Amino acid sequence: MRTSDNHEVSQLNELKCDVGALTFTSHYLLAGDIIMVEQMPIFGGFAGGLEETTIVDVATTLNSFVTFSGTWHLDGPVHMRWGITTTREALAIAGHAIMAVKSVWPNLMSGNQYYTLAGPSTRMCLLETAAQAITDTASGREIMSGVAAAKGVITDKTTGLEARFMGECAHAVAGMPTEQTNEILDALVAKYEGDYKTAPQGKTFDECYDTVKVVPNDEYMQVYDEACAEMKELGVNYKLW
Repeated sequence: MRTSDNHEVSQLNELKCDVGALTFTSHYLLAGDIIMVEQMPIFGGFAGGLEETTIVDVATTLNSFVTFSGTWHLDGPVHMRWGITTTREALAIAGHAIMAVKSVWPNLMSGNQYYTLAGPSTRMCLLETAAQAITDTASGREIMSGVAAAKGVITDKTTGLEARFMGECAHAVAGMPTEQTNEILDALVAKYEGDYKTAPQGKTFDECYDTVKVVPNDEYMQVYDEACAEMKELGVNYKLW
């Protein structure tokens, strides 16, 4: 017996699609596959500013289900200047967009992509990750797709500890009032947004992990502990910290 496969269809920026995407969609539907449709609206791009890009984000989310018959939508508002999803503007777009969608269509499944500016084994990378995890959780997303550290463009610059921290922060704020998460986010983003021009590139996987046991080394665990302590100070507590 054949089981369903998972396939991806990518929309183009902004609010465009090509014939190839429609062809893929038809094939996947006929095969009975699970379809993930992604799109990353660009803040500061064709759409413009914060409000305009949020409207585009809502539209592309709905388009994933209407035009491409998606099983779920993978979002990822990205900043034109920095190429990441963790800036104050990108987080605001992602949060407002999915809350608007969920207020009318709560059963539509949505995720978000994680692209941090800083690389693995750095405090900044973990704080960026935390900010997006808190935003996604508080605004109602079901899926988190991360973490592509160092903008996701450098070989071996991603590890499992960033994903672990992403999940821990999400669990820690689940059910927290929106007003409280907004206060936390305001203080959290302020901790790293002034360092964009000098963001640390971090270390490669083999530099911050024991590649035989596949566990983070002591140096990275110290960075992780420091990030956990900062989150506690902001009012984010996970039971294992």
